[in-house]
Amino acid sequence: MSLEGQRCLYVVVLLIHTVTGAGEAPSTSPSPVSSSTTLKADQNELTVTFPPLDDFYGNPPEKHFGTENNTIVTSQTGSTALLPCVIRNIGDGIVSWIRRKDYHLLTVGLTTYSSDQRFQAIHLQHSEDWTLKVKFVQKRDAGIYECQVSSHPPTSIFLRLDVVEARAQISGPTEKYLKPGSTLRLQCSVVQTTEAPAFVFWYHNSRMINYDVERGINVTTDPAQRLSDLLIPAASVSHAGNYTCVPNNAVPASIYVHIFNGENPAAMQSSSPSFVYCFRFHGLLCTILSIAHFIIR
Repeated sequence: MSLEGQRCLYVVVLLIHTVTGAGEAPSTSPSPVSSSTTLKADQNELTVTFPPLDDFYGNPPEKHFGTENNTIVTSQTGSTALLPCVIRNIGDGIVSWIRRKDYHLLTVGLTTYSSDQRFQAIHLQHSEDWTLKVKFVQKRDAGIYECQVSSHPPTSIFLRLDVVEARAQISGPTEKYLKPGSTLRLQCSVVQTTEAPAFVFWYHNSRMINYDVERGINVTTDPAQRLSDLLIPAASVSHAGNYTCVPNNAVPASIYVHIFNGENPAAMQSSSPSFVYCFRFHGLLCTILSIAHFIIR
């Protein structure tokens, strides 16, 4: 009930109580006179006095922030950032969000004043929370933001938005060397992420292979753990090539797999760059380089 409604109710109750008491038959014994109500006999008028409203209702509570000053919010690129600003007993105050690095006014109340429509104030009726929502976060959004409440003088708190770039990471070296029939196991983890990926796709060269079970490829993904595993129990020459791990919300990662019939796969890693390049792409270039290498020797 509003303050004006409470006042009216108080007056009505007091008047009913007073009039009811005045209509009773007079007592033969003297009764004390109320300090707040007096009946004038000559004019038959009712006079009512009230206690101060501050004594009846108490002092109104002071406005204060429920969100700590210098709160840090971390979000990854491409996601949605939510900067909270909880204000207790705001009364008729108006909340504004300001980007401090350029003093750009973003929102006033629920109205967005920035030309960048990625910024929006979120507030539910009767809620004390005035959250700033930033969609499709970019690195340039990082910095200090001010939540300001209109008063005399205005009061504010400051929040810092940190932006990280999530990326995929395949464990081990960037190249693997296997013999035919060997087990190929690749593990991809998503690092520097603030939210789990919705999916992780694996590509062999330009082909998506998540569901290529008939080719001996098994992919298992645990979004909660930010992990995805690729397993080929018996790799063949057709499985050689570039493998790329592509989460929906992170920078991809790649690895190159060599599969050959040599006796010592580890020797490939110490071979000359020309030989490794030749091995990767085969063809006429490989033949020319091999002949040149033989002549030089």
